[in-house]
Amino acid sequence: MFSVSQYNGTIDENYQLVIKQLKALVEDEPDRIANLSNASALLNQFLEKINWVGFYLFDGKELVLGPFQGLPACVRIPYGKGVCGTAASNGKTMRVEDVNQFPGHIACDAASQSEIVVPIIKEGNLIGVLDIDSPIINRFTETDQHYLEIFVETLLPYI
Repeated sequence: MFSVSQYNGTIDENYQLVIKQLKALVEDEPDRIANLSNASALLNQFLEKINWVGFYLFDGKELVLGPFQGLPACVRIPYGKGVCGTAASNGKTMRVEDVNQFPGHIACDAASQSEIVVPIIKEGNLIGVLDIDSPIINRFTETDQHYLEIFVETLLPYI
């Protein structure tokens, strides 16, 4: 059973703890959707000042909404479009300080002001993306990016 932890350490210590929690949640579960669901729930309770966190899964043509926490979202995102589609097509994390300044931003939630998207690539193949939105401009830091990339790497064997 999972119990909410108090994240009272440094940002590095807190991220290291949440990554340990992720591993404990997914290591004995073979179901991909269950693991993605718990991963999004874990990040939702850990991260402050966010309004959406979840996954879009690549079906070979476009990104399709997967497990998430937040308001209802766009169901399909074209490959190469918006922040999610761009991160998927270039295979690199995108940290957008102000989504209103991002050409072609897809506004699923008008409250979102900044966004980070981490591509999920397994054995050279795009699986999908981890997408996190915040109602605050410039919410995501290099430290967030570093640890969210480790979070995705930790999740990879279980999806």
